[in-house]
Amino acid sequence: MDAKLSSVPVEVSARHIHLSQADQDTLFGPEYGMKTIKDLSQPGQWAAEEKVRVKGPRGELELRVLGPCRRETQVELARTDCFRLGIEPALRLSGDLEGTPGCEVIGPKGTVNLARGVIVAKRHIHISDQQAEERGLRNGDTRAVRVPGERGAVFEGVIIRTDPSFDLHMHLDTDEGNAVWADMQGTVGEILEI
Repeated sequence: MDAKLSSVPVEVSARHIHLSQADQDTLFGPEYGMKTIKDLSQPGQWAAEEKVRVKGPRGELELRVLGPCRRETQVELARTDCFRLGIEPALRLSGDLEGTPGCEVIGPKGTVNLARGVIVAKRHIHISDQQAEERGLRNGDTRAVRVPGERGAVFEGVIIRTDPSFDLHMHLDTDEGNAVWADMQGTVGEILEI
């Protein structure tokens, strides 16, 4: 793969929550409209002004709501966050919630007790079908990605996630991003041949 095609923008995905419509209604009230503060790199996704509190056996954290609503509520944390909350981490791809731990979610109008849905997201690359084809990648492939810098590292087991609506970006959680001193904007990695 040539240098242009092997480059991938790297983003650090801070802890956040995706809400189902039913849970959003419970937490914020029916018919509540979230206030978008910024669009995210993946088309159609955005960060809301609103936050909720997530409570585990040992503590609580404040999480930003990301939209739009999903079929099921999902809490995405770093492993360090799980320790702080007293929740056993489950390393999963987004949407793979079977057998994951739950938590209490507290909003301004109500509380939701999740039976499942807390994950530490596996490192992954979002990529459109066309971008993947140009690079010889398929949905579900795994690759290694070199992130340069004074504390650079090679991340193995990076999962390729394709969709026609995706745009090329690698997502690390805050623990991984801090480990390589990743800038919140402007870090570029290299997808390695295997």
